[in-house]
Amino acid sequence: MKIRAFNLDKDFDVIKTWITDERTHMMWCANLIPYPIEKETLRSFLSEIAERFGDSPFAAVDDEGRAVGFYCYSLNHETHEGMLKFVIVDASVRGQGIGKEMIKLAVCKAFTDPEAVAVQLNVFPENARAKRCYEGAGFTERQITPNAFKYKDESWGRCNMIIKR
Repeated sequence: MKIRAFNLDKDFDVIKTWITDERTHMMWCANLIPYPIEKETLRSFLSEIAERFGDSPFAAVDDEGRAVGFYCYSLNHETHEGMLKFVIVDASVRGQGIGKEMIKLAVCKAFTDPEAVAVQLNVFPENARAKRCYEGAGFTERQITPNAFKYKDESWGRCNMIIKR
């Protein structure tokens, strides 16, 4: 697996198939991007978070060059902590260690910047598979905020996780 810059025109048609229902979509983006995801909406959103937070989107690709994962990353220059956001893996390869490998590669890439002392992310504890994936990649819980997000009749917490250099 390799990490490369995300190319919306090349990767969107693959990535949009990974989210097949609204609940999965909400687990992925916490309603920051309208469902169902549309190419131009994602383009605008990625541009906005690049401008506001310095986020860069990345794709994880398999040995054949096929996108199998996606995430955004930025570094907070005040706290010196990187932030992984909008992490998702192709549903057809979930449970095969692809997510854990992608997260480990993302952290290694983040730590090539000597300014980065840690990398953090947020996950809904109700997304147990994702949380286990992050733990398997070396992240630990830092803080849990109960009832941070409402989806229909559900209330989800927010777990902030961190890995230090």
